[in-house]
Amino acid sequence: MAQGHTNTAIAQKLHISLSSVEKNLNTIFDKLELSHTAGYSRRILAVLRYLES
Repeated sequence: MAQGHTNTAIAQKLHISLSSVEKNLNTIFDKLELSHTAGYSRRILAVLRYLES
């Protein structure tokens, strides 16, 4: 995700289903406490947190 790949691309690279990618991303978003906030992309916020660490 930090490399800009779509969910589909991630699934293909890891040889897993798209559903698995989506479930794992939602788990990551929950652990980072990134709720559905209007006007903000959770993917962008997650990448920014990753880059800060």
